[in-house]
Amino acid sequence: MRTPDLDAYVEGVLSGNRTLLARAITLVESRRPDHQHMAQEMLTRLLPYAGNAHRVGLSGVPGVGKSTFIEAMGCKLTAKGHKVAVLAIDPSSSRTGGSILGDKTRMERLSSDPNAFIRPSPSGGRLGGVARATRESMVVCEAAGFDVILVETVGTGQNETVVADMVDFFLVLMLPGAGDELQGIKKGILELADMIAVNKADGENHTAAQLAATQYRAALSIVAPQHPDWEPPVVTCAGLSGEGLDILWERICDYRRIMTVNGGLAERRRSQLVHWMWSMVEDRIKDAVHEKAEVRALLPELQAELDKGQTTATLAATRILEAFGLGVGPT
Repeated sequence: MRTPDLDAYVEGVLSGNRTLLARAITLVESRRPDHQHMAQEMLTRLLPYAGNAHRVGLSGVPGVGKSTFIEAMGCKLTAKGHKVAVLAIDPSSSRTGGSILGDKTRMERLSSDPNAFIRPSPSGGRLGGVARATRESMVVCEAAGFDVILVETVGTGQNETVVADMVDFFLVLMLPGAGDELQGIKKGILELADMIAVNKADGENHTAAQLAATQYRAALSIVAPQHPDWEPPVVTCAGLSGEGLDILWERICDYRRIMTVNGGLAERRRSQLVHWMWSMVEDRIKDAVHEKAEVRALLPELQAELDKGQTTATLAATRILEAFGLGVGPT
Protein backbone atom coordinates (compact mmCIF):
# COMPACT_ATOMS: atom_id res chain seq x y z
CA MET A 1 0.00 0.00 0.00
CA ARG A 2 1.36 3.41 -0.99
CA THR A 3 2.33 5.66 1.90
CA PRO A 4 -0.13 8.58 2.15
CA ASP A 5 1.21 12.11 1.84
CA LEU A 6 0.39 14.88 4.33
CA ASP A 7 -2.73 16.04 2.46
CA ALA A 8 -4.05 12.48 2.27
CA TYR A 9 -3.61 12.00 6.01
CA VAL A 10 -5.37 15.26 6.87
CA GLU A 11 -8.22 14.80 4.40
CA GLY A 12 -8.66 11.16 5.39
CA VAL A 13 -8.88 11.94 9.11
CA LEU A 14 -11.28 14.85 8.61
CA SER A 15 -13.53 12.72 6.41
CA GLY A 16 -13.62 9.96 9.03
CA ASN A 17 -11.79 7.40 6.89
CA ARG A 18 -11.05 4.67 9.47
CA THR A 19 -8.10 3.22 7.57
CA LEU A 20 -6.37 6.58 7.35
CA LEU A 21 -7.33 7.37 10.95
CA ALA A 22 -5.54 4.21 12.10
CA ARG A 23 -2.54 4.95 9.90
CA ALA A 24 -2.40 8.54 11.18
CA ILE A 25 -2.19 7.26 14.75
CA THR A 26 0.53 4.82 13.71
CA LEU A 27 2.40 7.81 12.26
CA VAL A 28 2.00 9.67 15.57
CA GLU A 29 3.31 6.66 17.52
CA SER A 30 6.36 6.19 15.30
CA ARG A 31 9.75 7.22 16.67
CA ARG A 32 11.32 7.71 13.24
CA PRO A 33 12.40 11.36 12.84
CA ASP A 34 10.84 11.68 9.37
CA HIS A 35 7.56 10.23 10.65
CA GLN A 36 7.62 12.54 13.66
CA HIS A 37 8.17 15.57 11.44
CA MET A 38 5.20 14.66 9.23
CA ALA A 39 3.07 13.81 12.29
CA GLN A 40 3.66 17.24 13.81
CA GLU A 41 2.71 18.96 10.54
CA MET A 42 -0.41 16.81 10.36
CA LEU A 43 -1.36 17.60 13.97
CA THR A 44 -0.90 21.33 13.39
CA ARG A 45 -3.41 21.16 10.55
CA LEU A 46 -5.84 19.01 12.58
CA LEU A 47 -5.75 21.11 15.77
CA PRO A 48 -8.47 23.58 14.64
CA TYR A 49 -10.88 20.63 14.33
CA ALA A 50 -10.08 19.13 17.75
CA GLY A 51 -10.72 20.00 21.38
CA ASN A 52 -14.49 19.66 21.69
CA ALA A 53 -14.71 16.08 22.93
CA HIS A 54 -15.32 14.71 26.41
CA ARG A 55 -11.89 13.40 27.46
CA VAL A 56 -12.42 10.78 30.16
CA GLY A 57 -9.65 8.76 31.79
CA LEU A 58 -10.38 5.44 33.49
CA SER A 59 -8.34 3.45 35.95
CA GLY A 60 -9.01 0.71 38.44
CA VAL A 61 -7.61 -2.20 40.36
CA PRO A 62 -6.95 -5.45 38.46
CA GLY A 63 -10.14 -7.47 38.03
CA VAL A 64 -12.43 -4.46 38.42
CA GLY A 65 -13.92 -5.04 34.97
CA LYS A 66 -12.62 -2.05 33.01
CA SER A 67 -13.04 -3.65 29.59
CA THR A 68 -16.61 -4.78 30.31
CA PHE A 69 -17.42 -1.36 31.74
CA ILE A 70 -15.93 0.49 28.75
CA GLU A 71 -17.77 -1.70 26.25
CA ALA A 72 -21.10 -1.21 28.04
CA MET A 73 -20.58 2.53 28.42
CA GLY A 74 -19.32 2.90 24.86
CA CYS A 75 -22.30 1.04 23.38
CA LYS A 76 -24.71 3.08 25.51
CA LEU A 77 -23.13 6.31 24.29
CA THR A 78 -23.10 5.34 20.61
CA ALA A 79 -26.78 4.40 20.95
CA LYS A 80 -27.37 8.00 22.07
CA GLY A 81 -25.63 9.35 18.96
CA HIS A 82 -22.11 9.85 20.30
CA LYS A 83 -18.96 8.74 18.48
CA VAL A 84 -16.62 7.03 20.94
CA ALA A 85 -12.88 6.45 20.67
CA VAL A 86 -11.15 4.18 23.19
CA LEU A 87 -7.41 4.63 23.63
CA ALA A 88 -6.13 1.79 25.77
CA ILE A 89 -2.64 2.15 27.21
CA ASP A 90 -1.49 -1.46 27.14
CA PRO A 91 1.40 -3.04 29.00
CA SER A 92 4.11 -3.78 26.45
CA SER A 93 5.63 -7.11 25.74
CA SER A 94 8.93 -7.11 27.56
CA ARG A 95 10.50 -8.95 24.62
CA THR A 96 9.02 -7.18 21.60
CA GLY A 97 7.76 -3.84 22.87
CA GLY A 98 4.47 -4.46 21.08
CA SER A 99 1.06 -3.94 22.60
CA ILE A 100 -1.07 -6.71 24.01
CA LEU A 101 -4.29 -6.52 22.01
CA GLY A 102 -6.45 -8.09 24.69
CA ASP A 103 -8.72 -5.07 25.17
CA LYS A 104 -9.84 -5.06 21.55
CA THR A 105 -10.63 -8.77 21.57
CA ARG A 106 -12.53 -8.42 24.86
CA MET A 107 -14.69 -5.58 23.46
CA GLU A 108 -16.10 -7.46 20.49
CA ARG A 109 -19.47 -5.66 20.47
CA LEU A 110 -17.95 -2.18 20.71
CA SER A 111 -15.15 -2.90 18.23
CA SER A 112 -17.76 -3.79 15.59
CA ASP A 113 -19.80 -0.63 16.26
CA PRO A 114 -19.45 1.78 13.30
CA ASN A 115 -19.52 4.74 15.71
CA ALA A 116 -16.70 3.43 17.87
CA PHE A 117 -12.94 3.14 17.41
CA ILE A 118 -10.62 1.15 19.71
CA ARG A 119 -6.89 1.65 19.64
CA PRO A 120 -4.53 -0.23 21.97
CA SER A 121 -1.16 1.52 22.22
CA PRO A 122 2.10 -0.05 23.38
CA SER A 123 3.64 1.74 26.35
CA GLY A 124 7.13 0.71 25.28
CA GLY A 125 8.16 0.99 28.91
CA ARG A 126 8.30 4.79 28.71
CA LEU A 127 5.57 6.86 30.29
CA GLY A 128 6.67 9.95 28.39
CA GLY A 129 6.19 8.11 25.12
CA VAL A 130 2.75 6.98 26.26
CA ALA A 131 1.76 10.52 27.14
CA ARG A 132 2.91 11.96 23.83
CA ALA A 133 1.38 9.27 21.62
CA THR A 134 -1.92 9.17 23.52
CA ARG A 135 -2.31 12.94 23.72
CA GLU A 136 -1.66 13.31 20.02
CA SER A 137 -3.92 10.35 19.20
CA MET A 138 -6.72 12.20 21.03
CA VAL A 139 -6.25 15.17 18.70
CA VAL A 140 -6.46 12.87 15.65
CA CYS A 141 -9.60 11.14 16.94
CA GLU A 142 -11.32 14.43 17.81
CA ALA A 143 -10.53 15.81 14.35
CA ALA A 144 -12.08 12.63 12.91
CA GLY A 145 -15.36 13.50 14.65
CA PHE A 146 -15.22 11.44 17.85
CA ASP A 147 -16.87 13.44 20.63
CA VAL A 148 -16.11 11.07 23.52
CA ILE A 149 -12.53 9.89 24.13
CA LEU A 150 -12.07 7.17 26.75
CA VAL A 151 -8.45 6.67 27.85
CA GLU A 152 -7.89 3.46 29.76
CA THR A 153 -4.82 2.68 31.86
CA VAL A 154 -3.73 -0.64 33.28
CA GLY A 155 -4.04 0.91 36.75
CA THR A 156 -0.55 0.40 38.08
CA GLY A 157 2.33 2.64 39.06
CA GLN A 158 2.52 6.15 37.61
CA ASN A 159 0.05 5.45 34.80
CA GLU A 160 -2.83 7.01 36.76
CA THR A 161 -1.01 10.35 37.00
CA VAL A 162 -0.05 10.21 33.33
CA VAL A 163 -3.66 9.66 32.25
CA ALA A 164 -5.13 12.16 34.73
CA ASP A 165 -2.80 14.81 33.26
CA MET A 166 -4.23 14.39 29.76
CA VAL A 167 -8.00 14.16 30.32
CA ASP A 168 -10.82 16.44 31.48
CA PHE A 169 -12.31 13.89 33.88
CA PHE A 170 -10.62 11.03 35.74
CA LEU A 171 -12.83 8.12 36.78
CA VAL A 172 -11.59 5.45 39.20
CA LEU A 173 -13.37 2.08 39.22
CA MET A 174 -13.37 0.08 42.45
CA LEU A 175 -14.79 -3.27 43.57
CA PRO A 176 -17.41 -4.09 46.19
CA GLY A 177 -16.04 -5.31 49.51
CA ALA A 178 -14.03 -2.17 50.17
CA GLY A 179 -12.19 -3.43 53.24
CA ASP A 180 -8.93 -4.57 51.69
CA GLU A 181 -9.09 -2.13 48.80
CA LEU A 182 -9.75 0.79 51.12
CA GLN A 183 -6.75 -0.13 53.22
CA GLY A 184 -4.55 -0.37 50.16
CA ILE A 185 -5.86 2.57 48.13
CA LYS A 186 -3.31 5.34 47.79
CA LYS A 187 -4.16 8.84 48.88
CA GLY A 188 -2.78 9.97 45.54
CA ILE A 189 -5.46 8.15 43.57
CA LEU A 190 -8.16 9.77 45.71
CA GLU A 191 -6.66 13.17 45.01
CA LEU A 192 -6.71 12.47 41.27
CA ALA A 193 -10.25 11.08 41.11
CA ASP A 194 -13.08 13.25 39.81
CA MET A 195 -15.45 10.38 40.59
CA ILE A 196 -15.26 6.90 42.09
CA ALA A 197 -17.53 4.19 40.72
CA VAL A 198 -18.00 0.90 42.55
CA ASN A 199 -18.40 -1.57 39.69
CA LYS A 200 -20.00 -5.04 39.70
CA ALA A 201 -22.68 -3.66 42.04
CA ASP A 202 -25.54 -5.87 40.84
CA GLY A 203 -27.00 -9.12 42.12
CA GLU A 204 -25.52 -10.48 45.31
CA ASN A 205 -22.88 -7.74 45.30
CA HIS A 206 -25.48 -4.98 45.74
CA THR A 207 -25.23 -4.66 49.53
CA ALA A 208 -21.44 -4.90 49.56
CA ALA A 209 -21.25 -2.25 46.84
CA GLN A 210 -23.43 0.19 48.81
CA LEU A 211 -21.22 -0.33 51.87
CA ALA A 212 -18.10 0.19 49.79
CA ALA A 213 -19.55 3.40 48.34
CA THR A 214 -20.21 4.72 51.85
CA GLN A 215 -16.63 3.93 52.87
CA TYR A 216 -15.18 5.63 49.79
CA ARG A 217 -17.29 8.74 50.46
CA ALA A 218 -15.83 8.86 53.95
CA ALA A 219 -12.32 8.49 52.54
CA LEU A 220 -12.90 11.28 50.00
CA SER A 221 -14.21 13.60 52.70
CA ILE A 222 -10.71 13.98 54.15
CA VAL A 223 -9.10 14.77 50.79
CA ALA A 224 -9.11 18.36 49.56
CA PRO A 225 -11.06 18.52 46.25
CA GLN A 226 -9.20 19.68 43.16
CA HIS A 227 -11.78 22.39 42.51
CA PRO A 228 -14.06 24.19 44.99
CA ASP A 229 -17.04 23.80 42.65
CA TRP A 230 -16.81 20.01 42.37
CA GLU A 231 -16.95 17.44 45.14
CA PRO A 232 -16.09 14.04 43.59
CA PRO A 233 -19.17 11.79 43.83
CA VAL A 234 -19.17 8.06 44.55
CA VAL A 235 -21.62 6.01 42.51
CA THR A 236 -22.38 2.33 42.03
CA CYS A 237 -22.74 0.62 38.66
CA ALA A 238 -22.52 -2.69 36.84
CA GLY A 239 -20.79 -2.86 33.50
CA LEU A 240 -22.20 -6.30 32.74
CA SER A 241 -25.87 -5.31 33.17
CA GLY A 242 -25.52 -1.60 32.43
CA GLU A 243 -27.06 -0.68 35.79
CA GLY A 244 -26.11 2.82 36.94
CA LEU A 245 -24.29 3.82 33.75
CA ASP A 246 -26.82 6.52 32.82
CA ILE A 247 -26.40 8.23 36.20
CA LEU A 248 -22.63 7.91 35.94
CA TRP A 249 -22.61 9.63 32.54
CA GLU A 250 -24.93 12.35 33.87
CA ARG A 251 -22.37 13.11 36.60
CA ILE A 252 -19.62 13.39 33.98
CA CYS A 253 -21.82 15.80 32.00
CA ASP A 254 -22.58 17.76 35.18
CA TYR A 255 -18.86 18.16 35.75
CA ARG A 256 -18.25 19.38 32.19
CA ARG A 257 -21.11 21.87 32.42
CA ILE A 258 -19.93 23.29 35.76
CA MET A 259 -16.27 23.47 34.71
CA THR A 260 -17.13 25.06 31.37
CA VAL A 261 -19.11 27.83 33.06
CA ASN A 262 -16.54 28.58 35.77
CA GLY A 263 -13.54 28.32 33.44
CA GLY A 264 -12.11 25.29 35.22
CA LEU A 265 -12.11 23.10 32.10
CA ALA A 266 -10.23 25.66 29.99
CA GLU A 267 -7.72 26.22 32.81
CA ARG A 268 -7.20 22.47 33.24
CA ARG A 269 -6.44 22.06 29.56
CA ARG A 270 -4.10 25.08 29.52
CA SER A 271 -2.22 23.69 32.50
CA GLN A 272 -1.99 20.27 30.84
CA LEU A 273 -0.54 21.78 27.66
CA VAL A 274 2.21 23.57 29.61
CA HIS A 275 2.96 20.39 31.56
CA TRP A 276 3.00 18.43 28.30
CA MET A 277 5.43 20.91 26.74
CA TRP A 278 7.91 20.56 29.60
CA SER A 279 7.58 16.77 29.69
CA MET A 280 8.47 16.71 25.98
CA VAL A 281 11.48 18.95 26.65
CA GLU A 282 12.63 16.58 29.41
CA ASP A 283 12.08 13.52 27.21
CA ARG A 284 14.07 14.96 24.34
CA ILE A 285 16.93 16.08 26.59
CA LYS A 286 17.04 12.58 28.07
CA ASP A 287 17.14 11.04 24.59
CA ALA A 288 19.88 13.45 23.53
CA VAL A 289 21.98 12.62 26.61
CA HIS A 290 21.68 8.86 25.95
CA GLU A 291 22.59 9.29 22.29
CA LYS A 292 25.68 11.46 22.88
CA ALA A 293 28.80 9.47 21.95
CA GLU A 294 30.83 10.87 24.84
CA VAL A 295 28.15 9.81 27.32
CA ARG A 296 27.87 6.31 25.89
CA ALA A 297 31.64 5.88 26.08
CA LEU A 298 31.65 6.98 29.74
CA LEU A 299 28.76 4.81 30.94
CA PRO A 300 30.62 1.47 31.43
CA GLU A 301 33.23 3.18 33.61
CA LEU A 302 30.60 4.97 35.71
CA GLN A 303 28.49 1.85 36.13
CA ALA A 304 31.54 -0.10 37.27
CA GLU A 305 32.43 2.61 39.81
CA LEU A 306 28.85 2.64 41.12
CA ASP A 307 28.88 -1.16 41.46
CA LYS A 308 32.13 -1.01 43.46
CA GLY A 309 30.99 1.86 45.64
CA GLN A 310 33.73 4.13 44.29
CA THR A 311 31.43 7.04 43.44
CA THR A 312 27.98 8.36 44.25
CA ALA A 313 25.00 8.53 41.93
CA THR A 314 25.08 12.34 42.16
CA LEU A 315 28.74 12.55 41.10
CA ALA A 316 28.12 10.05 38.31
CA ALA A 317 25.18 12.16 37.07
CA THR A 318 27.41 15.26 37.16
CA ARG A 319 30.04 13.55 35.02
CA ILE A 320 27.36 12.46 32.53
CA LEU A 321 26.09 16.03 32.23
CA GLU A 322 29.64 17.33 31.81
CA ALA A 323 30.23 14.76 29.05
CA PHE A 324 27.01 15.97 27.44
CA GLY A 325 28.33 19.54 27.53
CA LEU A 326 26.61 20.95 30.60
CA GLY A 327 29.13 22.18 33.16
CA VAL A 328 27.07 21.80 36.32
CA GLY A 329 28.25 21.07 39.84
CA PRO A 330 26.71 18.43 42.10
CA THR A 331 23.50 19.47 43.89
